This record gives sequence, C-alpha cells and structure tokens, in this order.
Amino acid sequence: MNRIYTGKKFEFVLFLSFKLLTHSGYINQQIFFMKAGKTILSVITLTALFFIQSCQKETKKAETSNEEIATAPNNGTAAGTTITPPQVYGVWHAGNDQCIWGTVRDTVEFRSKNNWLIDRGDGTKRPSVNVVVLSFVHPLKLLNGTTDATTLNGIPRGMTPAIIKFFKDRDIRVMLSIGGITYTDAWDQALSTNATLLGQKAAAVANSMGVGIEIDYEQNRNPNLTGLQQFIAAYRSQIPYDLSGNIHAARLTIDLACGDRWLIDICRKATADWLNTSNPVLDYANAMVPARQPSASAAIANWQEHIDGKPQYGPPILPLAPAKFTGGLYLVGSKAIAECNNYNNSLQKSTSTFVQSVLPKGAGITPGMLGYMFWAAECSGARSVCTTPPNSCENGMGVGATTLGVQIPMPQLRQQ
Repeated sequence: MNRIYTGKKFEFVLFLSFKLLTHSGYINQQIFFMKAGKTILSVITLTALFFIQSCQKETKKAETSNEEIATAPNNGTAAGTTITPPQVYGVWHAGNDQCIWGTVRDTVEFRSKNNWLIDRGDGTKRPSVNVVVLSFVHPLKLLNGTTDATTLNGIPRGMTPAIIKFFKDRDIRVMLSIGGITYTDAWDQALSTNATLLGQKAAAVANSMGVGIEIDYEQNRNPNLTGLQQFIAAYRSQIPYDLSGNIHAARLTIDLACGDRWLIDICRKATADWLNTSNPVLDYANAMVPARQPSASAAIANWQEHIDGKPQYGPPILPLAPAKFTGGLYLVGSKAIAECNNYNNSLQKSTSTFVQSVLPKGAGITPGMLGYMFWAAECSGARSVCTTPPNSCENGMGVGATTLGVQIPMPQLRQQ
C-alpha cells in the first residue's frame, strides 16, 4: 500500500520535471541541472509522502497486485448449485482511534457511533453482523501484562467488559485480535520470549472476558512457526477445541493473506496442521483484504487459491476446505463504498454466488465458503472515513445480512 512511482510512471515524472525546467529558454545548463535535481527530489519526496498511509493499522497486504491475481492461471472448480448461506458475517472493529483502543468508551457514546452494527435499519432491530473482532491487542504487552496510558494489564483500555456486553447482549460474538501488521515485530519478540506463556495469557483473557481470540501474525519472512505452534498448543491446553461452538472462549482463528502468495509459510502450516477437517485445532481462517478493494474477479481468484492450494510450491500448500475460511472485503476508503452503503452495487452481492456455492477441491465436502469479514468498523485510518453517521453501513451490510440470510446468533459452524 505504501508505494513510490517506478518504471514508466517515474520516467513520466522526470519528463514533466524536465519540461517545467526547460520551458524558459534562457535557463543555462548549470542552473537547469541544479534545479532539476531539487525538483526531482521534491517530486520523489512528495510522492512518497502522498502514498504513505499514516496511522493505518489494517495494512493486510496483497502479495501481488489485483491485476496479477485476476489474470493468473486458475485450475479451480466451478461453483456448484447448492447454496450455503454465510455462517460468519462480521467486521474487524478499529475503535475510534485507529486500532489503539486506548480509552474507555461510554456505551451511550459508543452506540451513537456504532448503532448500525446492532440495528440493520429495516425496522426489525436485528444486528447487521454476527461477530465483531476488536482490533488490536499488542502481543508483547499481553505477554508482559503491561499497564500504561493505553493499556491495562496487557489489554487495550477501550476493550472493556461493557463494550463486549454491548455486543453480546445482542447475540453478537466478540473476539479480540492479537497483532495486525503494525505489531508484527511485537509478535516476533513475544514468541521468541515465551510463546507458551503468551498462549496461556491469551486463554486467560478469553476465559475472563468471554471472547474468542484471533491470531493476526503478519510475518511474511521467516515467521516463528515453532513459537506459533507453542502459542496455539498452550491456548488449547487451557481451552480445548469446541465442536459445538457454544464456548465463546474456545473460538480461536487465524488471519491468512487474501490468496496463497503472501504469508506463504504461515498459510502452509495453518492449512496442513491447524485447519484440516479431520483433526482441527483452529476454528477457521480469514482471508484478509488485499492492498485495495479488488474487483469481483480478483476477489474470487484470491479465494480460489486457498481452495486449490499450491501443489507447485515446495513444500506444497494443501487445499483448504471452503468451510474453513472467510473472505475479506473493505467497507470504506477515502469515502464510504458500496459494501457499506449500497448492497446492490457491492462486491458481496457480485461474489455471493461463488462464496455460497464454491465446491471443495481436495479438502472438505460441503460447498460454500464460511462467509465474509469486512475491514473495518468505526475509524481505521487517517486516510479512511469512519463508519459513523453519516457513513454508517445499514444499507450495505445491513441489507446484506437480510439478503444473505445471516443467522444471529452465529450457528454451529460446518466442520467439513
């Protein structure tokens, strides 16, 4: 997402700089080159500053561009005829301070900004989602039980029992996400320090708060898989896998890239050892949003990669059962987009046939992905609008929840 112009685009920038500097014929050569150097430096600096997203916590990157994904060879299977309504239909929630969750929120004030999540706006008073993932917990602060200006005993001060109750009183599941791209180094440090204790502390928080836990470890190069395995084993030693789904604290999930070409080592390990249908350890994965909102064909191609696996990789990535993952889409950018305010023009509508009916290819037996997750409720970044009035999302996710037949509370999840 943080880009500087390269190749032909950069040559064009240089060409413009040259034209600007040589338009007046009286400029001598020395002055030209001095000014050209300064101008080029300014162009590079301003371009870089423009594309750097400040205060964004959700940079769940794409491993390739959407165009590459959309045109990549695809050996996937066609969608079937059986429709399976989404079982997971939720949002990552960034709070009002770009994922810090650093201050305690009054529930009246919180509702004024987030009412669309608990009321889809059709007069029924039904929620628009069946799960909310509060994002993010700092892994190292959790391990150390840190108390500081924004954190209390390792948990962001804004992730309070009152906020959790606000959702659970409406039959909406709540999960805490540990990590995010900004806290990748913190994940590395925590896992190398004491991965087992980190898993035990995460389980203790889940039990005490009645929430599930999401692993968002976005280390693309040399991830600490041994440590991550120790974290998961420690968590499961405290809270075993719950087939029924009734024990909220037993819900343990992981975020993977939008397709199979980023976070490759984590994807390979998770698909083979933690998300298999014969002996599952994690409940499911979320295929995260790419660097920008994809086209419908690019989104489908991304998700199909998980279903197909990557047999050509060494070692290969095994196929993932459609029932073991959700697909991620954006809600907002510099303005509210169709996922938020116009279901009929949204990607969730145009991809819904695929998501609800895609056939397994080597893993699982039931058609259809597990559902959708959306980035992100409230205020996720300095360059994104907030999903607060007048940009609330009843007309996107609210209509989607009704149209797609989303069950609230979340039903028992398919295992195959």
